[in-house]
Amino acid sequence: MVDGYKKNSITLLGAVAMGTGVMIGAGIFALTGQIAELAGPLFPLSFAMGAMVTAFSAYTYIKMSNEYPSAGGIGMILKKAYGPTTVAAGASLLMALSMVINESLVARTFGTYTLRAFGGDPDSVLVPVLGAGLIVFAYLVNVSGNRSVGLLSVVMAILKVGGIALFGVSALWASGLSFEATGGDAGATGFVASVALSILAFKGFTTITNSGAEVTDPHRNVGRAIILSIAICVVVYLLVAFAVGSSLPLDRIVAAKDYALAEAAEPSLGQTGFYLTVALALVATASGLIASVFAVSRMLAMLTDMKMIPHSHFGMPGTIKDHTLVYTVVIAGFLTIFFDLSRIASLGAFFYLVMDMIIHWGVFRHLREEIGAKGWVLLTAITLDAVVLAAFAAMKGQSDPMIVVIGLVGMALVFVFVRIFLARNPATEGAHDNP
Repeated sequence: MVDGYKKNSITLLGAVAMGTGVMIGAGIFALTGQIAELAGPLFPLSFAMGAMVTAFSAYTYIKMSNEYPSAGGIGMILKKAYGPTTVAAGASLLMALSMVINESLVARTFGTYTLRAFGGDPDSVLVPVLGAGLIVFAYLVNVSGNRSVGLLSVVMAILKVGGIALFGVSALWASGLSFEATGGDAGATGFVASVALSILAFKGFTTITNSGAEVTDPHRNVGRAIILSIAICVVVYLLVAFAVGSSLPLDRIVAAKDYALAEAAEPSLGQTGFYLTVALALVATASGLIASVFAVSRMLAMLTDMKMIPHSHFGMPGTIKDHTLVYTVVIAGFLTIFFDLSRIASLGAFFYLVMDMIIHWGVFRHLREEIGAKGWVLLTAITLDAVVLAAFAAMKGQSDPMIVVIGLVGMALVFVFVRIFLARNPATEGAHDNP
C-alpha cells in the first residue's frame, strides 16, 4: 500500500468539496472564453451539454467505485478491465498527464488574472513566470506535510462556490437580465467541439474516484459525491456563463478569453466587482492547484506501486510519493512555460477523452455484468465522447494543426513507453489492489 492513505478519512461533504474544488478551479475561470470562441452565442448551453456527456461518463466510474472503492481509482478500473497490459497502463498514464495538463492550465490562469489586477498585459512573459511560481508554491505546501486538507478543501469549496455564484447573480441583476453575447454563428461543428472543453470543466469529479478507499461508507458515498459535485458545478457554470453573456458582447468575450470573468465583472459591477472577481480567481486557482498536485502525485505513486509505470528516484531521498510530487510539478511547470492556455486545454481534452473511451469500452467488454452496469449507457458514453472528440479534432485541425499532431504523437509515445516497460518488467495480476 502506498503511504498516506487513511480509511474513512474523507466525509461525504469532504468528497463533494474535493470534486467541486478541483472542477471550479479551472473550469470557469480558464475555459469560459475559449468555449465562447468555439460555440458562439450558444456558449452557455455548451456547459449544459458538457454536463450531460459527463453524466453518462460518470455512470461508469460510479458503478465501478460502488463495487470496488479503491485508492487506485482510475488505475484500478483500467487494470480490472484489461489486466496488467499496455492498454491499462497507457490509459492510466494518459489520465495522470491530463491532470498535470489541467494544473498548467490553472497555473497560467492564475498568472493571467494576477496581471489583470495590476493592469498588466495578459500576453506578457510574466504569465508563465507567475504560473510556474504558483506551481512551486503548491509543491512547497504539499511537501510541508500539512494534513488538514479535508477541512481546507471544504472551506475553500464553500468560498469558491458561494463567491462565484454571487458574482453570477450580481452580474445578471446589474445587467437587467439581458443577454448581450449575440451575433456570430460558430455552426454545429463549432458547438459540438466546444463541448470537449466543457467536459474538461467537469472532469475534476475523477478526483473523488481516485480517493475511493478513503471516503466514509465508500460503496454509497463515492457515487453520491460524484453526482452532487457535478450537479453543483453545472448550476454554477450556467449561472456564470449567462452572467458573462449578459455583461459583454461576444467579440469582447472572445478577445478576453483568458480572463473573461474579470472582463465581465467591470461593466456590470464596477471596479470593486472587478477586483473581487480577480481575488476570487486567484484563491480558486491557487487552492485548486494545491489539491490537484496532491492528487496527481498520489495517482503516479499508485501506478508505480501497481508496477504499471517505471520509477527512478534520480538520487532524491524520500518515498516514491515524494518523487512523484517532483515529477508532477516539473512536467506542469514545463507546460506552463511553453504552452498557451488554448493549447494546454486542447491537449488536456485529447488525452482525457481518449482515456475515457478506453475505460468505458473495457468495462463494457469485461465488467458490466459483474458490476450490474447497463450496456446501452456505456455505449452511449463512448459514442458521445467520440462525436465530441472528432468535432474538436476537426476544428483544431483547421485552426491549430500542430496541437493535433502534438496530441497524437504524445499519446503514441505514452503507449510505446509503457509497452517497452511492461515487456521488460511484466506486471502480475496481483500487483495492485489497494482496497
